This record gives sequence, C-alpha cells and structure tokens, in this order.
Amino acid sequence: MSSPTSEKSTTNPISSGRMALLFVVMLVTAAGNTAMQSVMPSIGTALKVNDVWISLAYSWSALLWVVCAPIWARRSDRRGRKAMMALGLVGFVVSMALCGAALWAGLSGWMTAFWALIAFAAARSLYGGFGSAAPPAVQAYVASRTPRAERTNALSLIASSFGLGTVIGPALAPLMVLPFLGLGLTGPFICFAAIGLVALIILRFRLPNDQPQFAARGRTAAYSSGPGAPTLQEHGSGDDDDENDANQDAEPRRLKWFEPRLRAWVISGLVGGHAQAMVLGISGFLVLDRLGLRDSPAEGAGPVGLVLMSGAIATLLAQWGLIPRFNLGPRAATLSGILVAAFGVAMLGLAGNLHTIALGYAIASLGFGLFRPGTTAGTSLAVTRAEQGQASGVVASVAGASFIYAPALGVWLYNINDWLGFGLIIALCFAVFVLGWRGLASDSSLTAERETFE
Repeated sequence: MSSPTSEKSTTNPISSGRMALLFVVMLVTAAGNTAMQSVMPSIGTALKVNDVWISLAYSWSALLWVVCAPIWARRSDRRGRKAMMALGLVGFVVSMALCGAALWAGLSGWMTAFWALIAFAAARSLYGGFGSAAPPAVQAYVASRTPRAERTNALSLIASSFGLGTVIGPALAPLMVLPFLGLGLTGPFICFAAIGLVALIILRFRLPNDQPQFAARGRTAAYSSGPGAPTLQEHGSGDDDDENDANQDAEPRRLKWFEPRLRAWVISGLVGGHAQAMVLGISGFLVLDRLGLRDSPAEGAGPVGLVLMSGAIATLLAQWGLIPRFNLGPRAATLSGILVAAFGVAMLGLAGNLHTIALGYAIASLGFGLFRPGTTAGTSLAVTRAEQGQASGVVASVAGASFIYAPALGVWLYNINDWLGFGLIIALCFAVFVLGWRGLASDSSLTAERETFE
C-alpha cells in the first residue's frame, strides 16, 4: 500500500483517454438498460403477457445484483479492476443478446409467450449476477489512481456516465427498432449487445492491467433500472490526514442495515426507493394506455422512450444543477426531493396526453433525483471513513431491494385501478417525509459529527 507521503509526491493521474474509456464502459450499460426498459412495455403487449409478469421478469436480476455486487467489489481488490470490468461487460453483452433472442423467438412464434418470458428472466439474471462486477471495478480503478484532492471530481464524472446513459438509451431505442432486418422491437437488445462487445474489445487492448498506485477498495453501485445516476459514496478529499491513509487497511466492525446510526437513512431510502421503483414500473404501461397504443404496441417505443428521457434529463438537472447550486445537504435534499416527487406522481396520475405525462414524470424524476443523493450522502456521513466501503454496500443493497417486487406491485395495483398504484406511491412519499422530518439528523449536525470522528 502506498504511504501518505508517496500519494502526495508521486501523482500519476489517469490519462484523458483512459478516463474516457472507463466513462464509456459505464455509459454503454446504462444506455442499454434504459433502452430495454423503453421497449419492454410494447413487447409485453405484443406477446399478450400481463403487465405484472413483465415487471416481475426483472425481480430475479435485481435480487442477484443485491447479493453479487458486494462480492465483486471485494474480489476486484484481489483479482484486479480490469478483469472485473471485462467480466461485467461480458455479462452485459451475453445478457442483452440472449434477452433479445428469447423475446424475438416469442414475437416470431417460435416460442410461446410464457417460455419466452421465462427465457428472458433467465438471460436477464446474467446481468444481475455478472454485470454487477463492472461498476465497482470502474470506481475502484479511478479511486486507486487518483490523488485524494482530485478523487471526488473524478468519481463524480464516472457517476455522471450513468445519468447520461439514461438519456441516450431511450433516445436511441426507437431508432434501433429495425423491422427491415426482422428484429423489430428486439433491435435495441442486439444493437446494444454489439456496442457492448466493441467496448469490451477496446477495454481489452487499450486499458493496461492494473497495479493500483493508491490504495482503494471496490465499491458497489446501485442497480441500474431507471433514469438517474447512482450516487457514489465520497471517496476522499484533499484535506484527509495521514492517519486516515495509514489506517486504510484496518478492519472496522460489520455494519448492519438498521443499527442506530443508519436506521433513519436506510428506512427512508428503502421506503422512497419502493416509491421510485413503482413509478418506473407503471410509467411505460401508462403511456400505452393513455395514448391508446395497446393495439399497436410497436408505435409505443418512441413515446415511452421520450417520457423516460425527460425523466433522465430532470434527474441530471437535480444532481448536476440543483444540489451543487443550492448546496443542499442530505436532509434538505431528501425531504425536499420526496415532496417534489409526490407532486410529480400526482400530476402523472392525472395526465392524459404525452406532454403532461412527460412533464409529470420529469417532475417526479427531479424529486427522486434530489432524494437519492440525499439518502446516500446521509448514510455516508453517518459513519466513519473506515466504514465507507460497507456503507456503500448498504446503499447498493437498499437500492437493489427496492426493485425486487415493487415494480410488479405497482403495476398490479395500477391494473386494478389507476389510483391504487399512484395513491400508494404518494402515501409512501409522505411517509418518508414524516419519518425523515422526525428521524433524520440535521445537515449541520452531520457535518459536525464528521469533523469530530474523521
């Protein structure tokens, strides 16, 4: 492990070319996943599969992400970051290709809708199981080669690739529906599998094998299932003292989800995360219903993509603009964000045309774009620097847990009655606000505590 002195004297930052390559690795996976989500409601309608089953098809993958992401994060410390990035890209490429093939077989009549969906869920699990290796490896690669004074900016740049990907994916998805090649709605799957393969080849030949210059541990990332960048745990700043570096290898006691320091932040993240997951689950089907596209599902990919793209842009506005502009602390971002999200969900429930649907979804995404970084930063500030790796694992697990059953539950309630689904989401948002108002530590006290024990 490099000493504190060596870090300050032998800085060798990552070149812009290598940083761009790492950015692309994250960008491709985020864009591919949101492109898939923009066409899945149309595919489910074409297969005549109940909306709930389409949502449940993601559940196993989300569960695997919760379990596997921390494992790959630890393994990247021992086996190398590049190897884990490659494994993650392989998982993404194979998963996208097999998902596309399974759905194509179902749409073409080669396979019944039931078995096509089972095959899709199995193929999707490869992303949850192996695709989860790439994000923590990318983050650790950057952290291990970046001086502390530059590390937060570098990691924020990598995190922003997820947000940009969630804008690009829905925008490209309608252009990748290629009926003249016989791919139809499965075109985005095959196209992004090919793009991922190109990224894998470039990674293999352009990124050197890693021998970290600065100590860093692999960090887990949130399950990618919707617009918005996963907020990275702060990995250090220029004013860290030598003692923090010297004790980096110390093994802190294991953090539990609901221990007193984390309880309020975890509960807020879990309840609010379920609300966000339900919105993501319902939105695509809402577009088809409100625009009368159930009988022509192929025409739904464009409008659904437009709505998802509006949400992604609003999320980026929150994370790149509002939070730094107004210097929002964790409690302020969490509470204000969840109220804005509730207002957006109410507007979404009342929307009757594409413009108001996109506006309501964008406002809801803006709110969740404030809420997510708030709970993440609050969890980080509630623990010591030595516990940051474990804290990021808790955040990743909470985020993944929100997508195991919440999207399917939201769609099921929505299919019974529109306002059962939207009513539950709004109720969850207000529950977070009440719990957060009473239980979340003030921003000033969080800052004071951090100065005390770090």
